[in-house]
Amino acid sequence: MNIIKNKIARDTAMLTIMQLFLDSASLLLNVFITRRLGTSAIGVLSLTGSFLALAGTISNGNAFLCTSRLISEELGRRKGNPERVLFSGIMMCMILSITVSAALYGFSDYIGLRFFKSSEMSRAVSLMPFALIPGAAAACFKGYFNARRKSSVTAAADVMEFAVRSLVIVIGALRFKTELSDGAVCSLMISSIIAGSCFSLVYFIIMFLRFRNKSRSKASVSFGRYVSLAFPIMVGGIMTSALSSTNDALIPITLRQYGSSVSEAFSSFGIFEAIVIPAIFFPSVVLCSMSGIIVSESARASSSGNHERIKSITGKLIDGTLIFSILAAAMLMRFGGVIGAVMGGGSEAGHIITIIAPVVPFIYLEIVLEALIKGMGMQGFSSLNYLAEYAIRISVVLIFVPRIGFYGIVASYYASNVLGNCSRLMKLLKHTGVRLNPFRSIIVPVAGSVLTMGAADCFARIFRINAGSLIGCIIIALIWVSGYIWAYRHFSNTEVKTA
Repeated sequence: MNIIKNKIARDTAMLTIMQLFLDSASLLLNVFITRRLGTSAIGVLSLTGSFLALAGTISNGNAFLCTSRLISEELGRRKGNPERVLFSGIMMCMILSITVSAALYGFSDYIGLRFFKSSEMSRAVSLMPFALIPGAAAACFKGYFNARRKSSVTAAADVMEFAVRSLVIVIGALRFKTELSDGAVCSLMISSIIAGSCFSLVYFIIMFLRFRNKSRSKASVSFGRYVSLAFPIMVGGIMTSALSSTNDALIPITLRQYGSSVSEAFSSFGIFEAIVIPAIFFPSVVLCSMSGIIVSESARASSSGNHERIKSITGKLIDGTLIFSILAAAMLMRFGGVIGAVMGGGSEAGHIITIIAPVVPFIYLEIVLEALIKGMGMQGFSSLNYLAEYAIRISVVLIFVPRIGFYGIVASYYASNVLGNCSRLMKLLKHTGVRLNPFRSIIVPVAGSVLTMGAADCFARIFRINAGSLIGCIIIALIWVSGYIWAYRHFSNTEVKTA
C-alpha cells in the first residue's frame, strides 16, 4: 500500500510540474495570439475549437476515459490482458473517427456556410478529419499508459504535442504581416493540431512497443463487450461536449442581441475564453494532474470491491480540494485586476476574474468529483447531472445575456456550477459514506485566507512593497500562501492533540 501511495504521489508531483509548464506556456501563447491577431480572432478560434472538440469527442468516443477506466479494471483482475482491451478501443475509435471524418469532409461547404456563416471556414472544416483520426488513436494510447501508471509517458507526449502545436502557430502568425482572415486563422490552428496529434501518436506507438506486456491470457472484455461498456461513457462525453459547444455558440449571438457588434461580440468572447477562463483554471493544475490518476485508482478499487480504499480516497480528496480552492478563490479576487492587465485583457478581464473568483471552489470540486464518479462507474448520474447543469447554464445565457450583457455569462457560471457540484457532492457522500466536516473544510480555510491576506498586506505596507505591480503581487502572494499553509498545519496539529 505504501508503494502505491508513493507511486501516486510521485506521479502527481511529476504531472503537476509538467501541467504547470504547459498551462504557463499556454497562457503565454494566448497572450501572443491576442496581441498578434486580436481578441476577435481569439473569439473565432475559441468557437472553432469548441466545434472541433465536439467532433473529436464523437470521433474517439471519449477514448481516454474509456480506455483508462476499462484497462484499469482489467489490470485489477488476476489474469487480464490490457493490450487486447487497448486494441478493442483503437478499433472502435477508428470506426468512429473515419465515419465522422468522412461526414465532415463531405459536408465541409455546408457546415462552413450554415454554422460559421463564412465560405472561408469551409477549408478549415475540411482539414479537421486529418486531426481527428490520429487524435483518436493517440487518446487510446494515452488512456492505456495512464491506466498502467506510466504517467511520465503521457506527460512527455503532452509536452511534445504542445511544443509542436505552438511552433506551428507562432511560425504561421509571424509569417504573415497582414491581418489574417477568420478562415486563415482557423486553418492555422487546425494545422497545428494535426501536426501535434501525429507527433504524439508516433511517440505513443514507440513507447507502446517498448513497454507492452506480451500476455497470452484472454481479455475479460471482448470488442463487443468493450463497445457496450464504453457506450454510456461515450454518450456522456458527447452530450457534455455538444452542450458546451451549444453554450459557446450562443454567447456571441446573445451578446449581439445585447447590442454589441459582431467584432465586439467575438472580442468579448475571446477575452473570456482566452484570458478569464485560463486564469481561473490555472491554480487547478494539481487537480487536473490528479484527475486521470483518480479515475484509474477509483476504478481499480471499485473493481476489487475495496470500499475502505474508495472512502479514504474520496474523503481526502474532497477535504484537500476545498482547502486549496478556497485559498485560490481568495487570491484571484485579490489579484484579478493585475492578472487581467498582465494577460492583455485590460480592466474588463480583471473585473470579470474578480467577480467569478468566488465560484472557484465549486469549479475545482467538479474536477475531482467527476473523476471519482466516472472511476466508480456512475456514468448515468454523471450524464444526467451534466444535462441539468448545462440546461441551467444555457437557460441563464439565453435569458440574461441579451439583457445585462457579459454579467449574464457570469450568472450562468454561478448558477450551473453551484447547483451541479452540490448535486455531485451529495451523491458521492451518500454513495461512499464519507462525512464532511464543514468547520474544518470550509470555515477554517475561509477564515485563514482572510487573516493571512490581511497579514500579507500589512507586511507589504510596512516594507513599502508596491501591491499594484506584478513583482509586488508575487511577493505578497508568496507571503500569503506561506502564512496560510503554516496557519492551517498549526491548527490541524492543535486539533489533533486536543482530540
